[in-house]
Amino acid sequence: MADGRHHGRTVVVGVDGSESALEAVRWAAAEAARRNVTLRLVTAMAWNQDHVIGRIGLGGDYRDIMLAAARRQLAEAAGVAEEAAEGRPVEQQLVVGFPVPVLREESRRAHLIVLGDRGHGGVSRLLVGSVSVAMAAQAECPVVLVRQGEGRTEDEGSRPVVVGVDGSEISEAALAFAFMAATTRGVPLVAVHAWWDLVMDPAMAALLFDREAVETDEHEVLAERLAGWSEKYPDVRVYRVVTHDRPAHALIEESQRAQLVVVGSRGRGAAAGLLLGSVSHAVLHRARCSVAVVRPLDEKEK
Repeated sequence: MADGRHHGRTVVVGVDGSESALEAVRWAAAEAARRNVTLRLVTAMAWNQDHVIGRIGLGGDYRDIMLAAARRQLAEAAGVAEEAAEGRPVEQQLVVGFPVPVLREESRRAHLIVLGDRGHGGVSRLLVGSVSVAMAAQAECPVVLVRQGEGRTEDEGSRPVVVGVDGSEISEAALAFAFMAATTRGVPLVAVHAWWDLVMDPAMAALLFDREAVETDEHEVLAERLAGWSEKYPDVRVYRVVTHDRPAHALIEESQRAQLVVVGSRGRGAAAGLLLGSVSHAVLHRARCSVAVVRPLDEKEK
């Protein structure tokens, strides 16, 4: 068991006994091996003694049953992790508490939080589980949502990493994560900059804007944002996509040919009080591959 002082050297996976969580464990094990960090499996057992005794009447016996089930889930996940972790250390932790606050606390010390797209209690018609959405908005480190099964092919490992670039400093954190993901996988990076996200009649837009001039400017914006990162990661082949499209739609389209899409938790147009921007929210729910949501860099991290 760990003593809780990880200092960002762990990849943490939320485990709940679902197949989706086991898929997340496999993904996280490979990522921990690529980044040379420890893999940490965390199971949160929600327990409210007053609620259980007052309404169900099972008391301690019920708690023991829940604990035993949680330990079995953790052991199953550990078996999957040890098979996939390529010799990297694997930690296990069972915490009594509700999943979101438990994982949020883990995120304060973790390098990365990894979750399945649907949890054990997930409703089949929902594209993303409530815990995953909450963590994407509230975590203090990047969160990866691993898409289960859908669209998987044998060539997935050679597919590019895609990153959304909105031209603001907020997207710098997403670029840092995306370049690292691309270089550790040895795959290209596709940088997507959608420069038109206004709701406007096309005829009116043609009168008000010189589309060719704007597009030229937006190509320059993207080039400026990428310049420093390309110098830092010269081994990463970068493809630039500047498109007249809504950002979420452009990224979702690119996700069909990618293994990972990286977005900032809040974009250029997000209100300051929003924890998860509209673009990242849409991509989280509709992307055809795994999604990384990366919070803005603190001043000390830049």
